Amino acid sequence: MRSGSGVERARALLRRVPLVDGHNDLPWALREFGEGTGEDVFTTAAKIDLTDRHPSLHTDIVKMREGGLGMQFWSVWIPGRLAGDGAVTAVLEQVELVHELAGRYSDHLGIATTAAEAEKVFASGRVASLLGAEGGHSINSSLGVLRALRRLGVRYMTLTHNDNTPWADSATDQPEHGGLTEFGREVVREMNRIGMLVDLSHVAPSTMHAALDTSVKPVIFSHSSCRHVADHPRNIPDDVLVKLAANGGVAMITFVPDFVSPRVAEWDAALRDAMTAAGASHADMDERKKFTEEWVVDHPKPVATLDDVVLHLDHAREVVGVDHIGLGGDYDGVQALPQGLEDVSTYPNLIGALLDRGWSEDDCAKLAGANVLRVLRDADN
Repeated sequence: MRSGSGVERARALLRRVPLVDGHNDLPWALREFGEGTGEDVFTTAAKIDLTDRHPSLHTDIVKMREGGLGMQFWSVWIPGRLAGDGAVTAVLEQVELVHELAGRYSDHLGIATTAAEAEKVFASGRVASLLGAEGGHSINSSLGVLRALRRLGVRYMTLTHNDNTPWADSATDQPEHGGLTEFGREVVREMNRIGMLVDLSHVAPSTMHAALDTSVKPVIFSHSSCRHVADHPRNIPDDVLVKLAANGGVAMITFVPDFVSPRVAEWDAALRDAMTAAGASHADMDERKKFTEEWVVDHPKPVATLDDVVLHLDHAREVVGVDHIGLGGDYDGVQALPQGLEDVSTYPNLIGALLDRGWSEDDCAKLAGANVLRVLRDADN
C-alpha cells in the first residue's frame, strides 16, 4: 500500500468527485461460486454477504468504500460458448442479478440509468450501479434484443468478446468481416439512436476504425490500454487513440497485467502459441484457465505493477489528451491484478501516484469520472 500526501489527497478528491470504473465482472464471479452445485446464480449470490470482506473477490462493499468507488459499470458478461437463445437468456439473468444486488444492498448501491441518476446516487453516499453488456453475441444478431437491453438499463455494449460475432471482428480471433459488416454498422447506428454507448474494447483495430467512422456519438473503450506501451492485441493502437479524440470518446485504461506489462504481454503471447500448438483455444476463458494451471509451472508469470498502469495513463494523456481517458479496472474478471492495485480498495494508490507525478487535481477528476460522465450525458441527450 502506497502512503504519503498523494494518496491522502486522492482520498479527499474521491470524496468530492465520483470515481467511475468502466468494467467490473463481479456479477459473473458470483455465478462461478455456484459452479457444480446446480444452483442458479440468484440462489448462489444470496448466500454471499457483500458487506463482509471476501479475500477471494476483488470486489465487496468493504473494499468499494475503502477505494472511494463512486460509480461502477457492472459487466453483464456471458462467455462466448453461449450462443443464440442461450446467450440472450444468460445476459438477461446477469442484468437481473445486478438489479437484485442493488435492491439487497440498497444502503450501499443504487441503480442508475442516466448520468444525472448516477450523480444523484453518488450524492446520496452510495455507489451508482450502471450496466454494460460485454460481447455482441449476447443480442443474437437481433436489434430487438439490443433495444430490450437498453430498456432494461444497459448503457453500453462491447461489440465483441474474444470471438468474432457474425457481424464484427474481435481482436483475438481470425478476421472475417474486415471490421464490421453492414449489419454491424447498423448495430452501431442503432446504439447511437437509442443512447447506448458503443464499447470498442475487445474488437480488432479494423473494427475500431469502422465503428469510429460509423458512430455519430462518442464511443468508449471500457477496459483497454495502449498498444504502444504493451504490444497486446487487446490494446488500442495510437492511430485509433488519435481518431478517438476527434470522436470525443474515452479510453478507459485497464489494469489487466497481460495488457499493461510488456513482460506479461510477452508471456501471454507465448501462452497463446503453446495453446494453439496443443489444439486449445486461448480465446476460450475456461480452456485458458485449465491450460495455464499446468503451463505456468514451467513458465512462471511475470508480475505487473501500478507503475506499469501509470505508463499507459501518461502515454494515453499525451496522445489522446486528458479529456479522453478514464479507468476500467476489470476487477473480478482476471485472476490477479498489478502490485498496488490488487482490488477495488486501491484506486487512491493510483490517483495518488498521478498527483505525486504532477498531474493536477482537475486532470485526475477528469480521469476518475468526469470524462466518461460527459460521454454518457451526450448519449442521454
